[in-house]
Amino acid sequence: MQHVAIEITCADDVALHGHWWAADADRPLGSVVINCATGVQARYYHRYASFLARHGFHVLTYDYRGIGLSRPERLRHLRCGWRHWGELDFDAAVQLVTEKQPSLPVQVVGHSIGGFLPGYAASASRIYRMLTVGAQHAYWRDYHPPRRMGYLLRWHLVMPAITGIYGYFPGRRLGWLEDLPAGVAYSWSFGGRQLASRLDQEERQVVVSRFAHVRAPILAVSVSDDPFATKPAMRRALGYYTGSRAISVMLEPADLGVEKIGHFDLFHDRHASGFWRDTLLWLRDGINPWPQRCFV
Repeated sequence: MQHVAIEITCADDVALHGHWWAADADRPLGSVVINCATGVQARYYHRYASFLARHGFHVLTYDYRGIGLSRPERLRHLRCGWRHWGELDFDAAVQLVTEKQPSLPVQVVGHSIGGFLPGYAASASRIYRMLTVGAQHAYWRDYHPPRRMGYLLRWHLVMPAITGIYGYFPGRRLGWLEDLPAGVAYSWSFGGRQLASRLDQEERQVVVSRFAHVRAPILAVSVSDDPFATKPAMRRALGYYTGSRAISVMLEPADLGVEKIGHFDLFHDRHASGFWRDTLLWLRDGINPWPQRCFV
């Protein structure tokens, strides 16, 4: 599918960069905003965006500030955290697709933190439907027990220590995803059991209220071998969306005909005829394709 480069201007005048995929349909079904995982460039989701466009959706992919095409020349001078990605970056993305296609419903596909960020945005009340994949906010006690201590060391001790030395997290040099702005690395490392707990009372009320104003139904999907998006982690993230009807699904790799999937593999095009095709049932019709894998 053809796609064009696009620039998104945020409320604080920061310019983000991404791509617009026009629906291959006379009567498009809606507009989809794809939210990336932390430290993952938007280009990783281009194959899925192309798939959605072929099946009738306009799609916006974009890089958060500090990542990929939206990275400044000197990353150590960028001051932003997860809240900025949701409150400013995602908010601007929703406004852009609404302006481009005002008559179409806005849907969101959010991977990892990308499924949590919408709640920060004032415009999130415009969302019609959400699909989250492996969504959580990295509370270390929710990690899969056999890998919990290793991830605690890596992401909650080593990452902030290295970030303090460099002024940003040099993830690419270490082979640990992309480089991250310092504030994003600290959001991950120090978010804690309640992600809003580090805010003052007034800010906390604003954040909680915004999450509560999201009315879009949510289909939250993970897989049993995802060490981050475990059932407790999914419940914790969805607990902020108090105004939404949420359906939680935990798939097994065997359900998709493979031996392992983990946190990232579902956006690989090997799943185009399986998982990707099934997500259309939710995005197009609001139907959960995996009722037998639901949990509460």
